[in-house]
Amino acid sequence: MSKKLVIKVTAGADAPERCSQAFTVAAIAVASGVEVSLWLTGESSWFALPGRAAQFELPHAAPLPDLLDSVLAAGTVTLCTQCAVRRGIGQSDTLDGVRIAGAQVFLSEIMADDVQALVY
Repeated sequence: MSKKLVIKVTAGADAPERCSQAFTVAAIAVASGVEVSLWLTGESSWFALPGRAAQFELPHAAPLPDLLDSVLAAGTVTLCTQCAVRRGIGQSDTLDGVRIAGAQVFLSEIMADDVQALVY
């Protein structure tokens, strides 16, 4: 597959099923060989911090740390600039491999040819 998948997840512990769905789709896509860019926005921004994914619980769902690790290993994980600033998160606070970028980068990713964008 040559198509890229950009997933923007806005939900965190406030909407656990939606959050888990986004991370699951991202991890399955990576495992399937799809180029994945996962954007952490809104309440999912907290998962850019070490240990925060381990605090997430949803019965009968894959562990969020495992899903996040798989995307970090083979895809791109980006924390929204504005979301980071609103939460007092700096680049040095984030997990290794998480970048902080804004709407211009998001827009350039989703407007490229052969890209599918999903928002959860």
